[in-house]
Amino acid sequence: MPIRGGGFQRKSKAASQIPTCSMADIAFLLLIFFMVSTAFRTERSRIIAWPVAEATEKIDEKRQNIVHLWIHADGQVWINDQLVPIPQVSNVVAPLYVATDRRLVVAIRGDREAPYRFVDAVQKELQEAGAVRVTFATRLEQMVTREVR
Repeated sequence: MPIRGGGFQRKSKAASQIPTCSMADIAFLLLIFFMVSTAFRTERSRIIAWPVAEATEKIDEKRQNIVHLWIHADGQVWINDQLVPIPQVSNVVAPLYVATDRRLVVAIRGDREAPYRFVDAVQKELQEAGAVRVTFATRLEQMVTREVR
């Protein structure tokens, strides 16, 4: 009586699981790749005539909680490199203020030659947005080096 299969058994069987021993290596390689290839956006400085002040104070807040609002002499308002009409300032700032758990600081960087009506209109929009932490940047503040967090 012959033996079925010749009496030999297969020693290795097909694995029923996917090998995950090198998964961590692949994850770290992808992380390094994305860190090296990512271009971080930097703020573009606006050319304005800075107002002069005799004294200034540093803003002691994380950079992510500061919104830079530029007011040009011709009435253009820029919020973080985005041109915004003055009546829309509250619509842009209010969601940011809520998203930062009410820790948002609005740094107004107004041109020295900007008419006061533009600054007043922006302040009213900020009041409507509920922003209570508002500062005015000056030339002296630009000369003070800020500690990087």
